[in-house]
Formats: sequence, structure tokens, C-alpha cells
Amino acid sequence: MTRKLEERASFVVVVVVVVSKMKLVVAPKVVFLFRDTEGFASAVIDALHPHPSSSLTRLDDIFELSLEGYGIKNHKASGHVFHYVDHHGIYQVSVLVMQHYEPPVLACALNEVLNKIVEDNSASIPTLLVPFLVASSKVKGKSRSLRSDESKALVFGIQIGKNTDITQAVLSKTQEPPSSLRIQHETLACFLHFVRVMQLPTFVLIGQTGQHSENKSDKELEPIHVIGEILASSTGLQFSEGKVIWNLEKRTVESKEPWRALYG
Repeated sequence: MTRKLEERASFVVVVVVVVSKMKLVVAPKVVFLFRDTEGFASAVIDALHPHPSSSLTRLDDIFELSLEGYGIKNHKASGHVFHYVDHHGIYQVSVLVMQHYEPPVLACALNEVLNKIVEDNSASIPTLLVPFLVASSKVKGKSRSLRSDESKALVFGIQIGKNTDITQAVLSKTQEPPSSLRIQHETLACFLHFVRVMQLPTFVLIGQTGQHSENKSDKELEPIHVIGEILASSTGLQFSEGKVIWNLEKRTVESKEPWRALYG
């Protein structure tokens, strides 16, 4: 079943590799993250790792793609990829982290990265698992807030593209967003647009901060823990809640830039 959402809205061995001629080869399972000021992406990266008994090792890579084809010379589409590799040297899971971009550079960088993934992995297109954490103030149309006695945070799931074993496994662990749900998040809207057009096998996870009526730090971390556990169970990795460090400071409401009117 395809879920729809309106677009508005342990120990590991670490090897660092810098490749001059860029190829963005990834594993069949890719956790796709965006750097953010609150540190959500960093929290996931720090807490997600192989099981202590696993033979997987971590290979760290850097990517940097030119945006001159879009007339952009002062930015590149860049980020890091953390590959978890088995003893045969085969990528089992990749965690890709894009740098933070503002529109309209965001659309150019994201388009370049997604096209590069398709181009360099054409023999077997990977499944993307893409978590987002948004403030509840940016989520419109949800039915209620969680009470303090409810243990599990709500995580919405949106499936896009071809069904895979991975997307089916994640489907049962998330809640279908109501048809009235609207999320004001530029990066999410941009990402949904591209993966829908490209029909990439993708599952988007959306957690919310401020879901609980009692705003306590342990409750505020619950959405990260739930998303982390879903990612871990879907990738064969382990998520350690104790390693989660996250900035709980409230962000000021973003001003509405004039260019946004172009997108409705």
C-alpha cells in the first residue's frame, strides 16, 4: 500500500577514504539523512552501529559533486557516507548524510545526489530509509497530542516507489498519516518531490518533537528513540539510546522568504 502525503508541508573499525573521481556506490539499504542545526542527523549516526557480535566494519567516505551545471559555482553537493561492510568486503548498509542547504540550492544538490545514486547503482537500485524530525508546530491536521503516560511517540510513514522487503518491514512499524496532514518543512517537501518523480524505492519516517502535553526532555527524546529502533530493525544494526545527544533548544520560527511564493 502506497502512503501519500501532500508535499507542502561495539566497536567498529573506521577507515577514511577520499576519492578524487567521485562514484557514489552504496549498499542495498541506505539510511538517508540531512545535516540539521538541532543535531538530529548526528544523534542517529552516533547511536546507530553494528551489534557487538557483528563482523561488520565501518568505511567512511566523502562525496562532493559539482553544481556548475545548474549555474552554481560557490556550492557543491557534498556530504559523508558511512558504509557497513561484511568480511567479504560487500556493503550491507550505507548511511548517507547530506550537508544542509537552503532553497533553491537544496533542490539542485538533492537532484544531483539522487541522480548520482541511480547512475552508480543502476544494476540494483537501493532502498532509501529517510527519517525526518519536525516540530509539532510545523505539523497541521494531526488529531491530538500525546499524553505523558503514553510510552510510544507517533511516527508517520510514507512509502514511495516500488515495494521492497525493507519498505514492507517498516510499514508495520509506522502510522499512516491522515489525509488532512500538512507538514511545513522545505527539505521534506523537496525530497518527496524528487523521489516521487524518480520513483525510487523509499520509505520516509516522520517523527515530531513536542508531541507530549508535558514537555520533558526524556519525552522529547522519545521520537528519536522510536525512529532509531525502526532503522536498526530494518538494517540489521543496533541503536543505542544512551548515545543520543540532541539539542533541545527551541528554534525561532523561520521567516517566510519571498522566493517561497514561487512554489505556492
